[in-house]
Amino acid sequence: MAILKITKRTWLLIVVGVAAGLLSGLFGVGGGILIVPGLVMVAGLEQRVAHGTSLGAVLPIAVASLFTYWGNGHVDWPVAAFLALGAIFGSLIGTHLLAVTSKRALAYIFSSVLVISAIRLFISTHGSGRATLTFAAVVALVLVGLAAGALAGLLGVGGGVVMVPAMIVLFSISPVIAKGTSIAVIIPTAMMGTWRNRANGNLDLRAAAIVGFGGIAPAVLGGFIAAYMSDTVSNVLFATLMLGIAARTIWQQRSTA
Repeated sequence: MAILKITKRTWLLIVVGVAAGLLSGLFGVGGGILIVPGLVMVAGLEQRVAHGTSLGAVLPIAVASLFTYWGNGHVDWPVAAFLALGAIFGSLIGTHLLAVTSKRALAYIFSSVLVISAIRLFISTHGSGRATLTFAAVVALVLVGLAAGALAGLLGVGGGVVMVPAMIVLFSISPVIAKGTSIAVIIPTAMMGTWRNRANGNLDLRAAAIVGFGGIAPAVLGGFIAAYMSDTVSNVLFATLMLGIAARTIWQQRSTA
């Protein structure tokens, strides 16, 4: 019976990884918005460990997504470099907060971020292409990266829910390039955050590996689909999904109050 339970849990983790990988490839996020609730509801992980484990699982998924976007020329490397500079330091802040923040607060912060991002995406925005990076623009990118990294470390998401909208709205970067650039930044952010979460004891390495590697092939597929998806359809689908996950997370917290 014990073997059967382990096998069932493993398959459920693979399903979470497949869904998260497809999400990552389609929308330029790490997939944490599905992995975190999946680990809590499906695998039964404690909320804090789920956030830390999610960030570890995001890493192989993001690497797979990056190759697809990069192959299609959909990564703005200068922008990625400045975002990553802020995100790496931000992840250190976020992982520290994860170690001291209550489980209920984490769930509500996570849901709030999803709702805010969803509202922004329902207001369809089309990037026309960024201008030359000025000093002010570089500082802004580092600050956006700092916020995204802190969010990644705290909530176990890659930070794409912050970076993609910011690149489109503030820098007029086209959505598909914003997604690819976000994925490039998520990789070093997830590496740093996972290292800190492991040191803090907020990581189930086995679960992270199963989810992460289960999402590799779907992430590649999602990246190919994203290259041909209209911006409006992409935004609406992503926003709807985030609202659904936020509602489910809040309902779960209220039902266990």
